[in-house]
Amino acid sequence: MHLAYPAVVSALLFSIGVYGVLARRNAILVLMSVELMLNAVNLNLVAFDVHWRDRLHGGQVLTLFTIVIAAAEVGLGLAIVLLVYRNRRMIDVDRLRTLAEDGAGDRRNGGQRPDADARHGAEVSSS
Repeated sequence: MHLAYPAVVSALLFSIGVYGVLARRNAILVLMSVELMLNAVNLNLVAFDVHWRDRLHGGQVLTLFTIVIAAAEVGLGLAIVLLVYRNRRMIDVDRLRTLAEDGAGDRRNGGQRPDADARHGAEVSSS
């Protein structure tokens, strides 16, 4: 088998994953796109391992490590997405500017913290 076929498929999968990370707003779709990119890397590792006929099968061992890391990433990512959804009732990554727990306090001050003016040198008037 030629090395070009799995390399082209892997490049297409990785490109679709990059597009998904950059263009999607839903956090779960972003996680799925990251998984797609990791699977493209796994395909490359196995294809090059078969092509080079490595006796120790280093590419396949690295693929197993990548699969374990991907499983941990999915578990942690979904836990974060669930916690954000519980607090904010949305998982739109474009609308999540801060991860502060008090979202109402940020909106009252025009999106800034009360001490933001003091850090930039402006005088804070007391009412």
